[in-house]
Amino acid sequence: MDRRIRKSQEAIIEAFIQLIAEKNFEQITINEIAERANVSRGTVYSHFTDKYDLLDQCIRTHFVKLIDSCLPCGEQALFPTEAALHYTFRYLDEHASFYAAALANQGVPAFRNRLQAVLMRGFDKQMDMSGINKMMDKGILVQFLAVAMTGMIEQLVTRATSYSAAELAGQLWALMERNQMVPPSAPLSISTKLF
Repeated sequence: MDRRIRKSQEAIIEAFIQLIAEKNFEQITINEIAERANVSRGTVYSHFTDKYDLLDQCIRTHFVKLIDSCLPCGEQALFPTEAALHYTFRYLDEHASFYAAALANQGVPAFRNRLQAVLMRGFDKQMDMSGINKMMDKGILVQFLAVAMTGMIEQLVTRATSYSAAELAGQLWALMERNQMVPPSAPLSISTKLF
């Protein structure tokens, strides 16, 4: 991709993220995005169909980066180890501005729903592969894990907790181990196809 095109696209996305942090998604206009990014309206439309397309591409890009950046040493698993969970929380901490804006904005319920859906699919596959907690209803356990993980992510990125990313990851791992919610050795294969 041409450097100027990539620079314009990055400016548009950054402006959009800033605006989501400031106001409801439904109130954001293409004109505001263009003005904040210091580009023309036409430039915004040359990259994105509309603000919904921009939102969708931001979510997709951040989820891909989240998954790619959080798997240590090329592992293909969703939290197969405590180290993987630490990588995940560190990445989220480093990109908190986007995640906090998307989770906090009342006009972007799609983000929370998609995040939970990705986590649910991952945990569902993990349960199938590991065979853990056969005494519990898998659907309830998967839902519980996805909602709990989303809540922990929200606590971290909105800075609503005094715990560091490493401390939160450690606490969450301890809870998952204590309740036999992580397999002892069977990692989950995961890819960006989850969403």
